[in-house]
Formats: sequence, C-alpha cells, structure tokens
Amino acid sequence: MRASCGVASLRALPAVLARHLGITRAELRRRLRLSYAKVAEYPARGQVHFHAVIRLDGPDGPADCPADWATVPVLRAAIQEAAGGVGVSVPDDQPSFVGRWGTQLDVEPICVATSVEGIADQRVASYVAKYATKGAESARTVDRPIREMFAVAHLDVTEHARRMIYACFVLAGTAEYRLIPLRQWAHMLGYRRHFSTKSRYYSTTLGALRGLRAAFRAEQSRQRRGYLTSESTRC
Repeated sequence: MRASCGVASLRALPAVLARHLGITRAELRRRLRLSYAKVAEYPARGQVHFHAVIRLDGPDGPADCPADWATVPVLRAAIQEAAGGVGVSVPDDQPSFVGRWGTQLDVEPICVATSVEGIADQRVASYVAKYATKGAESARTVDRPIREMFAVAHLDVTEHARRMIYACFVLAGTAEYRLIPLRQWAHMLGYRRHFSTKSRYYSTTLGALRGLRAAFRAEQSRQRRGYLTSESTRC
C-alpha cells in the first residue's frame, strides 16, 4: 500500500488499526506486523510532502502471510483515520489555526500483475527511489547552510525559493518559533528531518548498510596498498 502521509500518521497507525479490528495493540502485535518506509519529496513549489509504502505481514515477518481479515480496505481506512487525527497548532493573534492533512492524502494499493519472483520488491524499490533521488535542489534552492540573512539576496535561486528562505529567517526571529531551528535549515526551506525513515522490521537497517559500505571501502584500501585481503587472512 502506498500513501502520502507523514511520520506522525504512521506512528498512530497501529493504534487506529487495532481499534478498527476491535482488538488491543498487544493483540495486534501478536497477530500481524505493520511495517513502513517513508521518503520526503521536494516538489518544485518547495512544500515538502511525504510518500510511504506500508505493508502488513504475519507476526513472523515478510515470509508469514497476515490473517484474512487484514485486507486492503481495512488498512486504507486506518491510514485515512490516522492521517486525519494528526494536527499542528499554528499560533496567531486570532484563535489558533490547526494544520491538518487535506484532500491531497492519496492511499492506493501497490498491485503486482505478474507472479515473477522478486517483481514486487523491484516495484516497491522503484517507487521509493523515485522520490529518494529528488533533493532540495528540485525546489531550486541551495545545498549549503545560509549563515546571514543579507546573503539571501545574492543566492542563485528562484524568487519563490528566495521568499521561502526569507520566511525561515523572519519566523526564526519571532517568539513563537524561536525554539525551532528554522534559520539553520533555511537552505532546506525549514525541513530538517532525514529524507527517509522506516520501521525497524521493514528491511535492512541503515546501520547494516553503513557497516557493509565501510567493509567494502576497507577491502578496497587493502587491495590498493597490496596488503592481504580479509578473505586470505581467514583460518
């Protein structure tokens, strides 16, 4: 299932799903495993939005099928309710405005039309990679921190991005937003989160990937220097 929703919605999803099924969260964990991978996308207008791939497995993971009652309609309804329950209060002189997910919430199943082994994984990976490869430069901003507000006028950016960067500096100077590091992340249009997050059991961990990359680089370094490789030193 793919959905355009944020981390807060995903964190609330297990409780909402358990309520839809009429069971406790503890019972939900015993019956199935809910996993997700989320990426942030920078569209041209600079307003970050999110894409998530959400899956239901049996309690033992991807090799274990979930129960028959864990259907696409049940998951879709739970996602919509979880997203609708997330709100952010925006202080103002008038009664506070609460920002919520609007009509752009899009929830669709990722259907696989072939039984070729591995095609589902490839399709999901392609969906996530499409947005993971789009950085802040897609919004025509810069890839480095901006230290002083006067420097904004000299940036090689679009006028729309320039106004959003200015807004980060201005809001950072107000009492309501002084604790939010908008100035430090003005070059990212105020967004300071990692572009990708996922649940613990969705796939391999970032730590494991970093370990493999470090081992690969170390092996390359040993080969360039003419040292024994790790394979040749094993007993």
